[in-house]
Amino acid sequence: MARRGSGAGFKLLHWLALALVLVLADQITKIGVAGTYALGEGTPVTGFFNIVRVHNSGAAFSFLADAGGWQRWMFAGLSAAASVLIVYLLHRHAGQRLFCFALACVLGGAVGNLIDRTVYGYVIDFLDFYVAEWHFPAFNLADSAITLGAGCLILDELLRVRRAG
Repeated sequence: MARRGSGAGFKLLHWLALALVLVLADQITKIGVAGTYALGEGTPVTGFFNIVRVHNSGAAFSFLADAGGWQRWMFAGLSAAASVLIVYLLHRHAGQRLFCFALACVLGGAVGNLIDRTVYGYVIDFLDFYVAEWHFPAFNLADSAITLGAGCLILDELLRVRRAG
């Protein structure tokens, strides 16, 4: 578990503000995509990247997307519970910059996708990277924030273990 560290000047509100900025950026981009493209429609940007509107009623990589609808509320509940836990951890460890940066990214991403699930019943994805005919599953800014946060959590733990050793 992470411990209190230096940088006590960073308070809970700083981390919540970062999460809010991520939620707003995520929602603004999704609104822009939903207002510009019909489902399945897109625009080629480069030889390896498209913007394309996709709906994902499942979790990462469309896990449980065809489960019949119950997964919407299960994933929404998990996101809400994780968000409460993250806010608690941010409060408890507000001075640990890398740890809290990671948590704020995960929180912003989780809330961004939670909004989609509760409002639409699916998450709007639009970033489509590919090589030849192979396409990585489409994702959005919330997913990117969660991935960045997860990577920073791993880095924070590796640095903590290194300091302890």
